Amino acid sequence: MMANESTTDRIIRVVLGLVLGFLVYQHIGGTVGEWIFGVLGVVSLLTGITGFCAIYQLVGIRTCPLPTAPKHVG
Repeated sequence: MMANESTTDRIIRVVLGLVLGFLVYQHIGGTVGEWIFGVLGVVSLLTGITGFCAIYQLVGIRTCPLPTAPKHVG
């Protein structure tokens, strides 16, 4: 499982996950809204922490720059 999210993408996902978690904690959105916010918050946090998004993988999106090969001098 190779990272496919950029640092900015990961930060946005973690912040979004924390905000959604706060909404669940404050009981905003009713029962159904809390479930939706909770699931989206957990998924957002997990993808932000791991740097891997399965949907990006399926669609072929990559916001993380590809690693470059070390330059051989000599």
